[in-house]
Amino acid sequence: MRLTTTVDWLMDKTVVPGYSRLGPAVRRAWWPADPAPDALVGRHVVVTGASSGLGEAAVVGLARLGATVHMLGRRQDRLDDSAARVRDRLAAPGTPAADLVSEVCDVSDLDAVRAYAAGLADQIDALHGLVHGAGVLPPERAESAQGHELVYATHVLGPFLLTALLRRLLREDGDARVVWVSSGGMYTRNLDASDPEGTAREFSGTDAYARTKRMQVVLAEMWAERLRTDQIAVHSMHPGWAATPGLTESLAGFAKVAGPLLRTPEQGADTIVWLAAAGPASVTGGCSGAFWSDRHPRSKTFLPAVKASPDERAKLWAAVTEAVGTEPY
Repeated sequence: MRLTTTVDWLMDKTVVPGYSRLGPAVRRAWWPADPAPDALVGRHVVVTGASSGLGEAAVVGLARLGATVHMLGRRQDRLDDSAARVRDRLAAPGTPAADLVSEVCDVSDLDAVRAYAAGLADQIDALHGLVHGAGVLPPERAESAQGHELVYATHVLGPFLLTALLRRLLREDGDARVVWVSSGGMYTRNLDASDPEGTAREFSGTDAYARTKRMQVVLAEMWAERLRTDQIAVHSMHPGWAATPGLTESLAGFAKVAGPLLRTPEQGADTIVWLAAAGPASVTGGCSGAFWSDRHPRSKTFLPAVKASPDERAKLWAAVTEAVGTEPY
């Protein structure tokens, strides 16, 4: 145990072994057991950003375990194509078809989020999982339908509002999970709650991405504190370096150089599925609010100076609740 802990720590801190496809290949020897094959039968899970990449791979894993998966994306045609690929992946003689519901919802649009949440509450009585997987990395500054910076709206405001609006459905499940799909890039930024939309700096897509991924980790921790009494576990995670359309389109140079080391989307999504489906003792006992990779909680900072202060955390919560129009919990 001591040896594996040391090896795991070294892989994480040296980045390349832990973030590349070597990570799951090696860690599989000691990481927690897979969820039961029927772990999610009869449960509903919402996945945003489900049209491709990590989101689609998460849908495959969740549907394989029996979940009814609500696939959210911005375009119906892309959702339909993704659902068809998922069904093809899971098709096997004598097995039930994947139970998929594809629904258009641009999570950067707060009005669309409100409409979707209201509609879902009319369809189901309880929600087991909510996976915040939608992501953007635009080359130039853009704004959401409500005038918020697009990366901030997609990674922070929309997911925050969706979590708040679906709280009742999650509580009804009795063992619900909320998973924020963050990024190891968040380690490069500290929390900047004084300028969450980045208006005081020249826009950089990679900077906005890393800053908002840091915000996701902080907000997941704060949601965990507030939802614990509702039996809702909240986690953030990073998938490592996975070969997804988002990576190859937004960071083409890095994807080309790191190509042989990139994980498959399924390897990147493994921890998402595990957090949503593993037994309660595996992921909820004292670990709600943790930041995960390869089925293990990871440090949220590499340097003490990056740790968010209580004042900065409170400032972020207040800024987000004001922007989305919800009362602080």
